[in-house]
Amino acid sequence: MVDISSLSSRQALLNTLGPTWRLKTQTAVQPEAALAVEPSLGNIEHSGCTSVQALSAPSMTLPVLTETVKACRLCGLCQTRTQTVFSAGYEQAAWMLIGEAPGAEEDQQGQPFVGQAGKLLDNLLFSIGLSRHATTPSEAVYIANVLKCRPPNNRNPAPEEIAACQPYLTQQIEQVQPKILILLGRYAAQTILNTDSAIGALRGRVHHYSTQGGQTIPTIVTYHPAYLLRALGEKGKTWADLQLARRTYQQHVR
Repeated sequence: MVDISSLSSRQALLNTLGPTWRLKTQTAVQPEAALAVEPSLGNIEHSGCTSVQALSAPSMTLPVLTETVKACRLCGLCQTRTQTVFSAGYEQAAWMLIGEAPGAEEDQQGQPFVGQAGKLLDNLLFSIGLSRHATTPSEAVYIANVLKCRPPNNRNPAPEEIAACQPYLTQQIEQVQPKILILLGRYAAQTILNTDSAIGALRGRVHHYSTQGGQTIPTIVTYHPAYLLRALGEKGKTWADLQLARRTYQQHVR
């Protein structure tokens, strides 16, 4: 017998999230291949809707969005997660950082960037006068990830997982209304900027992200802290990117 109440609950959740998406046959993504946002989302059929902004859910507060994410069953990661990882930092921060996906420690603690990569990130933020613990908007950061659940074995995010989570991330940006975005890593950069360009081609300059509300947010791309732990030689480039972010904020945002 079909459980009518279960169907009703699922439909209510889908209605909250916005358009219903139907996945087409996926093509395996090679580790070295750049991930384009449209393939992440372009493997999903929906007439007349191809932009990142068009995928956002109806406006909801961050507490409501947090609870919605906790109940999410839109991809297979719900079966392997310990808990969802929604955000960290100050909800009224001028700075918003977007990473890729939770790791093992984040999955256990329910907070983004809590392992060695998190310590490195905190040090990098401190170097430009920022902190995830600050409550002054100009000094505070709000941190989120493209995915809200850990991919098993810390593998790369799959296109269908990015597609399922993207409305949540879009709404986080809409609700926080940051003055500047910093995108950490390839998947964050390609998802938010709707591009398949390599991170090396994206960093070192100012991009712009347009919200549904008409806000244009200066956006900086840099390497993910986890990558920097393996590629120490790239720290200088990341430092330059953070300096660019600080100059951009001082010149064009405040």
